[in-house]
Amino acid sequence: MSGPIEAVPGAGQPMVVRRIGLSSAADIGMERFARLAAGVMDVPVAVVALVEADRLVLPGLVGLDEPWAATREMPLPGSLCQRVVATGGALIAADARADDGFAATVPVPEREWGMLAYAAMPLSAAGKVVGALCAIDTVVRDWSDGQLRGLADLAAACSAELRLRTASQRALGAQHEAEDRRRDVEQEQLFAEKALAEAEWAGERARTGWDTAELLLHASQELAGTETQEDVQLRLRDLLDDTFKPVHVGLSLIQEGRLRSVPNPDRQLPAEADAQSCELGAAHPMARAARDRRVIAVADLGRPGPSFGEAAAAFARLGLRSVVCVPLVDGGEVLGVILVGWDQPRKVDASERAVLTAIGSYTAHAVQRAGVLDERVSVAHQLQRAMLTDLPAIPGLDLAALYLPAAAADLVGGDWYDAFLLPVRRSRADTGADAGVAVAVGDITGHDMQAATIMGQTRSMLRQAMLDRSHHGPAAAVTALEQACKVLDLNVTGTLLFGRLVPASAGWEFTWTNAGHPWPLLVQPDGRVQSLQEHDLLLHPGLDPGRRRDHRRRLGTGSVLLLYTDGLVDRRDGSIEETTEQVARTLAAHRHEPLPDLLNTLAAVAGPDPGDDIALLAVRVPLNAQSDLRAP
Repeated sequence: MSGPIEAVPGAGQPMVVRRIGLSSAADIGMERFARLAAGVMDVPVAVVALVEADRLVLPGLVGLDEPWAATREMPLPGSLCQRVVATGGALIAADARADDGFAATVPVPEREWGMLAYAAMPLSAAGKVVGALCAIDTVVRDWSDGQLRGLADLAAACSAELRLRTASQRALGAQHEAEDRRRDVEQEQLFAEKALAEAEWAGERARTGWDTAELLLHASQELAGTETQEDVQLRLRDLLDDTFKPVHVGLSLIQEGRLRSVPNPDRQLPAEADAQSCELGAAHPMARAARDRRVIAVADLGRPGPSFGEAAAAFARLGLRSVVCVPLVDGGEVLGVILVGWDQPRKVDASERAVLTAIGSYTAHAVQRAGVLDERVSVAHQLQRAMLTDLPAIPGLDLAALYLPAAAADLVGGDWYDAFLLPVRRSRADTGADAGVAVAVGDITGHDMQAATIMGQTRSMLRQAMLDRSHHGPAAAVTALEQACKVLDLNVTGTLLFGRLVPASAGWEFTWTNAGHPWPLLVQPDGRVQSLQEHDLLLHPGLDPGRRRDHRRRLGTGSVLLLYTDGLVDRRDGSIEETTEQVARTLAAHRHEPLPDLLNTLAAVAGPDPGDDIALLAVRVPLNAQSDLRAP
């Protein structure tokens, strides 16, 4: 334990804590981590402490009386949590009285808790240490290595929960913003519908007004359903083709101080990008429309008039003789410009300008919404990638994994894979029987941020359960996971294949338990493929799975084991049985390929647009396999 530390947390930590959405109020999830820490460390007091600007907040605590149980906050200066955040490392002491920083002359807030022994592990979020998971005892004691590892694992799981909450808060904010945009579009649609009703009442005398209102209603409906910038451009081109009959419709957006052309989804000619891209300060008519926030029309590019610089030559290469540039304005901000062009001189009258201005407003809303959705998808995919960790290097064993999100999903789902080393036992009766590697593939029900969050919790809890019970086997670990979910009231629903690989004579022994998951496929060195069909009930809080069973199979040298989720075999155009047979044939035919190439080949069976997430994990026992996982 170190002496007094005068450094204070950086200014970034309070901002990170606010983004997590936690405060001095009690939080169910943080309370669970405090209870688990108290149980693992066998202490009367445990807290989850987070740093704010000038105080510590305790959203999770166990064993503290008033006033701490009510206020759930304490001074920051001199606290142990301040030391953990300042150093970024663990803080461990068997007897705090032996620490210079805990001397009677030094104000330590935790002294009021009767603390003598403590262990504190850092908690992180958004790349910063934001607090600590602390275990505190009122008597002097020595902490065991197992207890400290358990506390470190709980701190890692708690940090993962904090990161998930940060991502969830960001996604929720993006969703609220998208919903606000949708309501704006609905209001505009109501306005267009009212205009259409008025045009119907006016009859034939207002035929022009009727056509305009009909166009605006159609525009609001079409653009309200767009999700990407390319989709906006396609719908916009179809809308203008019917009424204005242009030969060219382009969309450019402001990025880094210039207008940049949005690529045409059908085709993109070099001349199109040249004609629609320019600096905002240029003489280009599109730049003028953006600067002045008004429609700029050029009736005849062949007649003398204002100089447009290189734009005139770029328009000529597109065969344009007249153009209209419509600014995209949303909430007072200019987002880009629509370019409409004809191959003949054309004068745009006042009513057409008004229609184009209205369409520009609808387009601006659609572009803004597409940006929000793109950011939401990006955040979700970053979260998914953060959860799927790298595979360990195993002597005498090849591992490879692949995750593919569903083509049509805008959020991550609950599919996952995992592989991690199991420790060698160090007792007198050590036989090394529980050394090896654990492998898992699972699918938590749902395709949203909640499914991803539950998946992350399940994955971390399963790791802990297996590390605590590695000598009992995978079935015992899955049973412990289910019991923990009941205690924590965690609604885990889905399927899981969990196994352990240990070295054996001329190969490896595979022990697994199957909770309602698709059957693993094992290809032998001679190309024969077997389905390992033994299984038990899926994970569900309302089902009694009974006693889960372990199954064993020897993997000889040259064999390949494939674990996968149902997105690989569940297709609309065929049965699961037929697709599974196709996967088995493909696995046998390509079993000698490098594992990453093999997984890409297998993923192609699901087609270019899979309807569900796909997670694959492949294990190969090389022909020259040699393993010694018992070495220190």
